Amino acid sequence: MGTLAPIHWVIILVVVLLLFGGRGKLSGMMGDAAKGIRAFRDGLKAEEEHRDAAAKPLPKDPESDKAHS
Repeated sequence: MGTLAPIHWVIILVVVLLLFGGRGKLSGMMGDAAKGIRAFRDGLKAEEEHRDAAAKPLPKDPESDKAHS
């Protein structure tokens, strides 16, 4: 009961190879996740810059003040 049967070792080996293999699925998924997070952050920054640009008041035109006087 305390030792692992050969089938258990095969299953563990398969899991380890899938997770940590050279071009394994996990490394590819983590790379895709990192790209997605980076794109999300870039999108938030662009939206924030757009919102900041839209929220700034327009500069006053000294010529328009003279016309109303």
